[in-house]
Amino acid sequence: MKKLTAVCALVLALTMALAPAAHAAEWADPTQVCYPSSVTQSEDGAEIRKFYDLSPEDDPTGIPRSDFEQDGYHYTLVDLLKQELPEHESRQHTETVTLDSKNKDMASVLALLPQEKAFITDDGLAGTLTLRLDTVQVEVAGYGSSTKQISATRTYPNLAGQDTQYIPKTIQDGGRTLTLQDVSWQTDNTGSLDGYALGDRYTAVATYTGSATSSYVKGYTVTADYTGTVSRIALNKTRYVAIFEGTPLQPAEPVDDGLEATDPAPAASFNWPLLLAPLGLIAAAGGGIGIALFLKRRSELAEGGDEDA
Repeated sequence: MKKLTAVCALVLALTMALAPAAHAAEWADPTQVCYPSSVTQSEDGAEIRKFYDLSPEDDPTGIPRSDFEQDGYHYTLVDLLKQELPEHESRQHTETVTLDSKNKDMASVLALLPQEKAFITDDGLAGTLTLRLDTVQVEVAGYGSSTKQISATRTYPNLAGQDTQYIPKTIQDGGRTLTLQDVSWQTDNTGSLDGYALGDRYTAVATYTGSATSSYVKGYTVTADYTGTVSRIALNKTRYVAIFEGTPLQPAEPVDDGLEATDPAPAASFNWPLLLAPLGLIAAAGGGIGIALFLKRRSELAEGGDEDA
């Protein structure tokens, strides 16, 4: 009996020791996720490259490899490249800048463009770029229009009376048609001839008005290239390039799953390994107890046979 008790205690202790290990394996912490230092995308959106510059203590298994959707594409990892970064990396780089200007004369334009400017590329190379004067271009950004009122004066002398019938109702001035707006009258001193009065004569001063519309340039767009050498020093890092290829997303079509509206929802999925692990341990424990009982029974039968003899 004491042997049986000892065997049962051993099996129970083994069961309790293995169960936490199974749970620990199930809930182990995931690998630390790595984040890209830069991301580039092809013009047609069919390829995305993610650059990871990892130090020796970083684990590359933390680089995400799962599919993802972005900008109407479904992306899948097709390659993961490993590149040993050189101690010093440099290359020629050209950057095009675009500015707005109110004037088009070169003096005003160059005042907006510094001779040199510091620049950092998307993948982390830095340097000083110099303006290329032969690439400076100035284009009209757009046109506007304005309307203003104009006027003109005409004098009509030696008129017999103060009557507007003698005055034109419209005139042409600088290619524009102006309309009579106002008239002022002046009396001429005509005197007499051989004692006879010649009668009063009049001068009409007519004012004409109209409008003039003109166009003007709203502003200018300036473009220019800066070029120079950009470089960087690699600090004992390894570069990984994750290449994802994208396929356009298609509109989802309705799927007939054969379930009526009144059908019960499918049963939720279970984590069978987690559920079966303790059951396996219990079965092992039961097997151990059975073996112990069998050995005890055989021992008792052997002892009974010896006594009968």
